Amino acid sequence: MKASSRSGLALLVLIVVAAAGYAAWRYFGTAGDTPKFKLAKVESGPLTAIVSSTGTLNPVVSVSVGSQVSGQIKELFADFNSPVQAGQLIARIDPETFQLRVRQAEADLESTRASVAVQKAEVARVTATLMDAQRDFERKKMLVEKNFISAADRDKAQAAYEVAKAALDVALAQANNSSAVVKQRESQLSQAKVDLERTGIRSPVDGVVVKRSVDTGQTVAASLQAPELFIIAKNLSDMQVETSIDEADVGRIVVGQKATFTVDAFPGRSFSGQVTQIRKAATVVSNVVTYTVIVAAANPDLTLLPGMTANVRITTAEKDQALKLPNAALRFRPTGAAEDKKAVAAVAPAPTPGGTGGGGAGGGAEARPSCASAWSPNSGSMPISKPNLTSFSPVCATSFGRPASCPKRKKARRRNAIAQKYARSLRRS
Repeated sequence: MKASSRSGLALLVLIVVAAAGYAAWRYFGTAGDTPKFKLAKVESGPLTAIVSSTGTLNPVVSVSVGSQVSGQIKELFADFNSPVQAGQLIARIDPETFQLRVRQAEADLESTRASVAVQKAEVARVTATLMDAQRDFERKKMLVEKNFISAADRDKAQAAYEVAKAALDVALAQANNSSAVVKQRESQLSQAKVDLERTGIRSPVDGVVVKRSVDTGQTVAASLQAPELFIIAKNLSDMQVETSIDEADVGRIVVGQKATFTVDAFPGRSFSGQVTQIRKAATVVSNVVTYTVIVAAANPDLTLLPGMTANVRITTAEKDQALKLPNAALRFRPTGAAEDKKAVAAVAPAPTPGGTGGGGAGGGAEARPSCASAWSPNSGSMPISKPNLTSFSPVCATSFGRPASCPKRKKARRRNAIAQKYARSLRRS
C-alpha cells in the first residue's frame, strides 16, 4: 500500500510539472522561435499634410439681373451661354402701358402749366386793383385833411385798399401753388419716362448668361423684391471653389496655401488653386460646425463649369525629407504602452549565444528594439503587427513636424531576459 501511494504521488507531481511546463511554453514560447512580424520598410522622402473636403465651383462674380417694373415679357435678346456686354439689351417688357403713362404725365404737366399762366394773369389783375385802391385811399386822406370830404369816404377807400391787398396775397399764394404743382407734374413725367426706359432689361456687366428664368409672354411682378430674369457670370476664366471645412481642421488652414481638386467630369485630371478666403461665419448642420473656405482657380480653357462638385485637397504643411512608415504601425498599441505617445516596435536580428546572429526562422534571433528616429532609410524594417510577440518594448517614432521622445526600456528588457531564461530551463529539464 505504501509503495502504491508513493507511485501515485510521484505520478501526480509529474503531471503537475508537465502541465506547468506546457503552460510556460505556451505563454513564453521557445527561445528558438522567431516572433512573426509583418514588416514595413522605413523610407525617407517628402511628406505632405492635407485637409480634404468637397465643395462647389462657382464664378468669382455672378450678377442676378431682375426687373424693376411689372409687365409681360415681349422679347428676349439673350439665351443660355450668350456672351453679353455691359449695357446690352437682353430682354424687353411690353412698353405700351408705360408709354400711356408718359403721355398722361405730359398732358397733366401741360394742364398745370396753363393753370400757372392763369394764376399769373390773376396776380397782375389784383396788383392793378391794389394800386388803384391805394391811390384812391391816399387822395381821399388828403381831401379829409382839407375838409373837402367826410371821414366816412376816407374809411371806405381805406377798406377797399385793404381788400385789394388781401386779394393780391391770395393770388400770389395760388400762383406759388400752381408752380409747385408744375414741379410735381414734371417729376411724375420723369418717373414715367424712367419706368418706360426700365422696360428694356440691360446687362450690367460684361460676361456670359449662365441662367435664364423667363420666357417670352411670361408676366413678371416687381413688388418688394425684383424678380430674377437672368444670372450673368462676369468671367468664367476665373473660378472659385466654396468648400466646407470642419472646425477641427480650419485652424490648420491659412490664406495663401496651395490646393488641388478634381471633378467627376474629368476623373483623370487635377486642377490647382489657392486659398483666398476663410469666412468667419460658421454653418451648423446637425450640431456639426463648418466654415466656408474659398479656393481660387484659373479656368483658361473654360473646362470647369459653375455648379460642379469638386473634391478639394488643401496642403497645410510640407517636409522635403522625413522618415515615413505606414499608419498601421502607429495604430498598434500593446498592453502597457503610454496613451499620450505615438510609438512603434522596431525589430533587428541579434546574435545567439552560439553564433554571430541571423534573422531567419530557427536561427536563434530575438526581437531587439531600435529607435526609428535614428534610422537611415536603408537600415531596417518596421513591424506593423505582431501576432506571436509575447513581450514588448516601446520605441520612438517621429510625428509630423515634431519628434517624440524614446521611453526607458530597462524594465522591458529585464522581463524579456527572465522569460527567455525560464524557457531555456524548462527545455533542459
